[in-house]
Amino acid sequence: MPEISPTDTKPVVAAFDFDGTLTHRDTLLPFLIRSLGWPKFLRALLLSAPWLAAYALRLMSNHRAKARLLQVSLAGWSQAQAQGAAAHFVHDYLPGQWRVWGLQQLVQHQRQGHRCVIVSASPGIYLHAVGMSLGVDAVLCTEMELRQDGCYSGRMATPNCHGQQKALRLQAWLRATLGEGALPELHAYGDTHGDLPLLNLADHAWYRGKPWRRS
Repeated sequence: MPEISPTDTKPVVAAFDFDGTLTHRDTLLPFLIRSLGWPKFLRALLLSAPWLAAYALRLMSNHRAKARLLQVSLAGWSQAQAQGAAAHFVHDYLPGQWRVWGLQQLVQHQRQGHRCVIVSASPGIYLHAVGMSLGVDAVLCTEMELRQDGCYSGRMATPNCHGQQKALRLQAWLRATLGEGALPELHAYGDTHGDLPLLNLADHAWYRGKPWRRS
């Protein structure tokens, strides 16, 4: 495990990707399967098939394909329904999915009083419940649009928090939290190429558990 050096002059912030970094695998599809049930999930896949196929063939962006899947899966969900599904997912599914090394790093940062943030493309419809269970300071993720009637439209309320969006969202949070011009000591953890913009911001970065040098 890499050593985390304390600092007396700068605030320390640790930014963690979620899927594959704190968990063993991606969590969106397992969440949808468990929340919708197989018949409704397969229907959502069928309705999204052209978009997903185009993404697999690199003819469409991750953002558009994911937006379609989320829209056909989540449109019409009430807040209560979403909160119940998220609670079951966090308590029943995630305990078997945690990646030990990632959680150890998170806990180590927390014990030293560092601010800890999850920065993930996964939707806030369940990721905020994850953040509460882990006791992190903030969750920066893909937010879903809530209609005036209290139900989700299925559309994204923010850009997909992937790639460069991760760096932009974290920078905005740092400015809002620490003040304009603040220069924290930043640690970042990721596991895919979509995390590289985030890792490249950091003073100390780890990619799949190994030290990462800025590109």
